Formats: sequence, C-alpha cells, structure tokens
Amino acid sequence: MVGNPTEVATAAPARSVTTRDPVNGIEPVLAEVLAGVVRAEQVPVDSHFFDDLGANSLVMAHFCARVRKHPDLPAVSMRDVYGHPTIRGLAAALSEVPAEEPAPPPEPAAPPAVASSARYVLCGALQFLVFALYCLLSGLVTAQGYDWVSAGDGVVDVYLRSALFGGAVFVGLCTLPVVAKWVLVGRWKETEFPLWSLAYLRFWTVKVLLHANPMVLFAGNPLYVLYLRALGARIGKNVTILSHAVPVCTDLFTVGANTVIRKDSHFLCYQAHAGRIRTGRVTLGQDVFVGENTVLDIGTAMGDGSQLGHASALYGGAAVPAGQHWHGSPAQRTDVDYVRVAPAECDTARRVGYGLATLLQTLLVTMPLLVGGTYLLLTVAPSLDVLLDPKTQNITSGRFYAEAFALSVALFVGFVVVGFAVVTVVPRLLNTFLEPDRVYPLYGFHYSVQRSVARLSNARFFKWLCGDSSYIVHYLRAIGYDLSHVEQTGSNFGTAVAHETPFLATVGRGTMVADGLSIMNAEYSGTSFRVSRATIGPNSFLGNHIAYPVGGRTGENVLLATKVMVPLDGEVREGVGLLGSPPFEIPRTVERDTRFDHLREGDELRRRLAAKNRHNLHTMGLFLFLRWFDWFVLTILGFAAFDLYGEYGTAGGLLIGASLLVGVAFTTGYYALVERAILRFRALEPQLHSIYDPLFWRHERLWKLPDTHFALLNGTPFKSLLWRLLGVRIGRRVFDDGAYITERTLTSIGDDCTLGAHSKIQSHSQEDGTFKSDHIEIGDGVTLGVGALVHYGASVGDAAVLAADSFLMKGEEVPPGAHWGGNPAAEQRRA
Repeated sequence: MVGNPTEVATAAPARSVTTRDPVNGIEPVLAEVLAGVVRAEQVPVDSHFFDDLGANSLVMAHFCARVRKHPDLPAVSMRDVYGHPTIRGLAAALSEVPAEEPAPPPEPAAPPAVASSARYVLCGALQFLVFALYCLLSGLVTAQGYDWVSAGDGVVDVYLRSALFGGAVFVGLCTLPVVAKWVLVGRWKETEFPLWSLAYLRFWTVKVLLHANPMVLFAGNPLYVLYLRALGARIGKNVTILSHAVPVCTDLFTVGANTVIRKDSHFLCYQAHAGRIRTGRVTLGQDVFVGENTVLDIGTAMGDGSQLGHASALYGGAAVPAGQHWHGSPAQRTDVDYVRVAPAECDTARRVGYGLATLLQTLLVTMPLLVGGTYLLLTVAPSLDVLLDPKTQNITSGRFYAEAFALSVALFVGFVVVGFAVVTVVPRLLNTFLEPDRVYPLYGFHYSVQRSVARLSNARFFKWLCGDSSYIVHYLRAIGYDLSHVEQTGSNFGTAVAHETPFLATVGRGTMVADGLSIMNAEYSGTSFRVSRATIGPNSFLGNHIAYPVGGRTGENVLLATKVMVPLDGEVREGVGLLGSPPFEIPRTVERDTRFDHLREGDELRRRLAAKNRHNLHTMGLFLFLRWFDWFVLTILGFAAFDLYGEYGTAGGLLIGASLLVGVAFTTGYYALVERAILRFRALEPQLHSIYDPLFWRHERLWKLPDTHFALLNGTPFKSLLWRLLGVRIGRRVFDDGAYITERTLTSIGDDCTLGAHSKIQSHSQEDGTFKSDHIEIGDGVTLGVGALVHYGASVGDAAVLAADSFLMKGEEVPPGAHWGGNPAAEQRRA
C-alpha cells in the first residue's frame, strides 16, 4: 500500500479537529519564507514547488527548517511538502491541525550519562586486555594444534588429527560465548547501565564473543535456534531465523512456534541511548512473519499470526495485535499479505536430520579441509623450506622474505582466479536443481542448494572490485543476472548488491543502482520456500539500502529513494519517484539533477565513458595491489611468529597470538594511510557535478577501501580513534556501536554521542548522472538509533535523538533536544 503523504505514520487515537489559522493567514507567511529560501522577491501561491519554481528536496528541507523556527506557523515535514506541492495547497492542509489530547504527565527522563574521561580510558584499556588475551589464547591453541597435526603419519592420520583438532576448536568457539554469558551476566534482565562501566564491560565481552563464534554462520539452520536456546532465548518449535544479527540479551528474546524472521532483521534486545545501554524484551508470538531489512526495538511485541513487512520498524513499546499486518517506519497497519508462498510438509524429523547432517559436514569435511588441507598445501608447496622450518631462525635471511613474497602472490592470485571460477560455475550447476515458482519444503536438498547458491554468488570480493564501474555489468551477467540490453553508464551498480539467487534477477535497460540493493527473489513461510523472478524496470534509479521484493509494483522510469519500501500492492508506478516507508510519490527528477544530461548522450558520452572506464581500470589494478600488499605483510608477520615459535616452544605460541594483534594494528593503520594519501592529506569539499567528471572518479576510490576490520573496534574507544585518524572531526567519549561514515572529512560529531549499531552517516548522494556531497554536523550528546541513516547536508542539534531505522533527509535540521523518527524522519510526539 502506498501511504497518503499527509497521513500520520503512527497509530493514534481519534482526535478532534480545530482550526489553527485561516488559510489566507498562513499563505502569505509561507510564501514569504519560501521566497527567502529560493531567493525570489515573491512566490505565487499556486506555483508548483518542483515544476514551476525548480526547487528540489534539499531546498525544501531548508524551507521546512525555517517554517519550524517561525513562531506563527505550524511545523511542516517533507511528507507535507511532497503531498501539497504549492503554497495554497500546503496552507490549506496546515490550516486544520489535529488538536492534541491532554497527555498524562511524563515520567522524568533519566539525565544523560556522561562518563568521565578516566572511566572511558580505563574501559578501553580493559577491552584491549580482553582482546589481547583472546588473541594470545588463539595463538597458543593454533601452535599446539599445528604441532599435533604435523606429527601425523600419512594423509589418513593427518585427516583424523585435523578432524579432531578442528572439531575441538569449533566446539570451543561455540561454547565459550555460552559459558561467558552465564558466568559474567547470568540471566539477562530488563535494566539499564551507563556506558564504559564494569557492567558495560561484561556486556561488551559477551557481545564480542557472540559475534565471533562460528554459529553465526548457521543462521537459517535449526542448529542456530538450538544455540540461541542454550544462551537463554525462549524459542518455540519449527522457528526459522535467517538473520545473522545475533540478539545479545538472549533471555529477553521470545519467539513462538512456526515463526519466520528474514535476513537483515535486527532484534538485538538492547538499545544504546544517551550514554546508557538499555536492555528490553522482544516478543514474537506463533506463526509470526518478520520481513527483510527490519528493526524490532526493545519493548516490542507481535501477536500470533501477525506480520511485519520489509523495510519496516517497530519502535519501543509498539505491539502488533494478533492477526494484523503492519509495515512502515514506524510501522502502521496495512492489508498487504507478506507471506506469499504456500505451506509444505516440514516436520520435526526433517529439521533434526538437516541439523545433524550440517553438523557432521562441518566436523568431518569443512574443519578437516580448513586445518589439514592448509597444512598439506603448505608442506607440498615447492621452495618453502625456509619459511616452514621452525627449527632454525631464518627471519633475518633474504630467502625468508622471498618465500613469503612468492607465497602471498600465489595465494592472492589463486584466490582471485579460483574464486572467480567457483562463483561463476558452481552456482550455475547447482541452479539446475531449482525450478522457479515451485514450492519446496524447508530443510531438504533443494533448501541446501538454494542456500549454497546464495552464499557463493554473493561473494563480496568481486562486487567490491568491479562495482561503480562498467565492469560490474559483465560480472553480474557472468553470475547469472538478466540485464537485458545494457545501456552502459559507467556506474550501473555500486559495490554492494545482494540477492537470493542471481538467475532470477532482472534489471532493465538504462537503470542505475546505488549501493545496498537486496533482491528478495526467494520467499519463505514457516515450512516452505520458493524462488521467483524479481524484475526492476528500465530507465530507473535506485538509491541506497533498498530491499526489492518479488512482485514489486514499480515499472519503467521510477526513482526509488534511499531506504524506500517497495510497494507490493496498488497500480504499477511509472514515471514517478517513491520515498519513505510506507512510500508516497514524489517527482521523478528535478531541474538540478538534469543539468548534466548533455553529458549522457552522443559523442560526449562515448568520450567521457571511455575515459571513466580507463580510470576505473587503473583504480581496480591499484586496489588489487594494495590488498595484495596487505596480504604480503600479514604473511610475513604470521611466518615470523612461526619462525620464532620453533625456538621458544610453548611461549612462542604467545608470539603467534601477538602477531594477530600486530596484524590488526597494521591493517588498520595501513588503510588509514592509504585513504589519506588518496585525499592527498586534505579534506573533501562539498561537490555537485556529473558522474563523468574526474572529480567523481577520484571520489569513487574512497568507496573501494576495505573496511571489514572496522567491526573489531565497535563499542570501544578505539573506534573513535580510527575515525579521527581517517579525518572525522569527532568529539570526546563517543560511543560507536557499529556506525559507518562514508565521507569522513565531511563529517563532524560532538562529544558524548551515541551511535547505534548499523547506523550510517552518508555525506553524498547520486541520482541518475548527478553526484552531490555536503557536510554533516552532529552536535553533542546526540543519539542515532539502530539502522538510522543521516543524509548529506543535514545537521542534528545537541542532545537530539534520531530513532531506529529513521532516514534523516538531506538538508534537514534537527533542533537541539528534539526526538525525530520515521522514514522520512520528522519530529515525534512524546507523551
């Protein structure tokens, strides 16, 4: 359902309607404010904001901010502007404003917890000590295991020893978080505690161990459900959890039988807010469906048989009644049915058998291959006598480094060549066993095939390498995408594109896709699944972080804005834009985004596209070299520790653990130096230019920098140090639980801010062939909720709160102390 642009996005009781001001009283004031924004002497009250005045969303965001500051005008949101795009229409809509019912006196909010710098530093030191102990223990186990496996006589003996050692490591890694949780915390309760305290240190330790354990890779498997039960979660029978987001406070997580939770759903059972960690319950009844790209905040509940659509969020305290379907951010009731696949026979025996088969495969195949295969590969490799000889120290010899060089080159080239062959050939062979639109039961052969296809074809490396260039089109075709007759733009897709199966993904001619597209071409119920074709129309543009479902009701020439919820009902939208969750219509394009259209046609396009292709090819080569060099240095560090281990014995195992610490420090500093060098040790400046401008090509290089190592620093003071090293103007005692900042030198963050997990600060936007970037200012004590996104040109005042899964649009100004939320974000009413 496409929402009415003017409807309130939260469920509210019926209210009376009163007249705030006569229409003729509001019109001239609104016109005066808008004239000041667009720098005109006067604005006709019937002029269309976008078609007649040439305004865009950034201009209208500034208009909304000025209106909010005007004492004689009611607040205006971007949803109001798009729904009533003239002064006369907007004034008429604002002249009747719902009168607020008297609310009970609010409970006094706890004051923001501002930690002392000493406690902040002490907590960071203890966190480093925990991480160091984990690395040292890993080094000791690795050293002892290598000695034992290498003592094997023959392939069979090596396999048996590898299976035993690998199985022991697997069980140990899975058991450690469970033991740590019950020893350090016991049973989680609803509470709150300040950041950087001892209670937080215990919380962080359990969280890190949970994220580091291999059971996270078993999401979608019955074993994963059993593991969450061991951690204290109350989960009923026949539950399917496809999301890799691990609930930390598991005792507060309750799920009824036959419930399905799709991937990229976040139900953490805690909330980082204003310098505190709050823990709270997330309760799902029986036969519940939770869609992709969703957030369930603490204190939320869903009744039996209820549904939450994709790209939606339940805010704290929200409850979906039994049998109802909700969607949107914040969620509201809808008639859309999000379970669109028929059930199948899937009994307990089938689930048990699937789980046991997976466990045996892990213990008898995967782990022996990882342990014994690596050992045998290195021992049979020619010309590695010095590198693999632990009895003598060779670290000072030139041959040691020559062998490390040769090994790193061989491994890197082998990874690229073999990896490309695997992701392009194996999924294609497996796909022959799947029939489109046929319903299969979960946890059988066809389910295993589909999961393998998704896992292999979603390999990130090649999308990272080819994304934001013409070469991504050839790669996506190679893995199975139907891209029709491609109209090359040089930026057809970004570096992050995901799918359930690439063989049923169709993207029309002339369509451009930014980062974060997830094609949801597999549908699930509590007992079954099917794969179906998802088709994105031609000549469209898709912004960041969009989940596109099978049956999405969009056609040709559509703009899908960042974080939009793609509708599943109503007429097929063509020639329009869609914004928000639930979505509403906006103009397909505005004048500012067409000023470079002359560069996208004829000889000028061919000339500039050829130049961009050459530049992108150089970028790909440069970053292949940079990643190999990182491999090379890490290879030297690892084998140097191994070389010293031969002399120092058990104590040498500590050196192997220390090499892990040094490796993390090197990779972090190395890529930080590379990024600053790309910027020539200068800060970025706001930009507005074509994607065929060399300035944009150089900017694209920043998106190629590897950043997976950032996650190691989440929730620690070291994450702020990293951002400062990368050029972010960041204040003191900032808590970063997993935020991501795209343009570091365009971002300013104040003291004592709380940045929620999976939040994003994005100082750029690309629409069709136009690239735009600007500063983002975040004041002191600001809280960004889980999955919130702040767009370029926005500012957030001191102590303001942006709720989970919110989208703060470009140019918006959040006043100090305000609570905003929604997609697009607007001020929230607080009782």
